Amino acid sequence: MLKVLSDVLLAADNQKVTLLALLDLSAAFNCVDHDILLYSLWLDYCNALLAGITDTQIKRLQSVQILQLV
Repeated sequence: MLKVLSDVLLAADNQKVTLLALLDLSAAFNCVDHDILLYSLWLDYCNALLAGITDTQIKRLQSVQILQLV
């Protein structure tokens, strides 16, 4: 907040037009059922984790080299 205030005052000192728009989204989360939100986030997390594990297992290449010493 101090940085914003400082920038506004500096712009005013330099006779520049200053516009500050604030958006408060906190009320939007009061309308959401928190259990459903947490369940949805948990499913997204699990799906991402499963996709990551699957990708590393499917894309993994293994090879064996046998060297014969003479």
